[in-house]
Amino acid sequence: MNLWLLSAAALSFVTTGIHVLAGGPDVHDPLLAADLSPVLKVYVSLLWHATSAVLAVNSVALLWASVSRRHRQALAGAVVAQYLAYAGLFIGYGLGYVGTLWQTPQWAVFLLISTLALLGLRSTPVNLSKLAG
Repeated sequence: MNLWLLSAAALSFVTTGIHVLAGGPDVHDPLLAADLSPVLKVYVSLLWHATSAVLAVNSVALLWASVSRRHRQALAGAVVAQYLAYAGLFIGYGLGYVGTLWQTPQWAVFLLISTLALLGLRSTPVNLSKLAG
């Protein structure tokens, strides 16, 4: 088992939970309450829930990568690429639209998850059965 990748997976799952449980009332619900056309509200919900699905799938991919040497590079690499892209988007839009990174702090967690995953790709996996016995 790769503990760096396991840590990245755990943080990704936590991030998914925060997105769904806290982000919904703070972001998704107010957008739906805004005076938008029904078509725009459909897109708001589609994009919101698509993000939820991607976060969940990426969390599972990192978890699988933490235990599967065979698929580790591909799974973790794909997630790192996506999360680095997300970090870049949060940084770019945060600076570009509101002039600060602190109104869109999600970049930090995406960079942290990516860093943990990259460390996992460079490290030697831990055999937990040897530690227990």
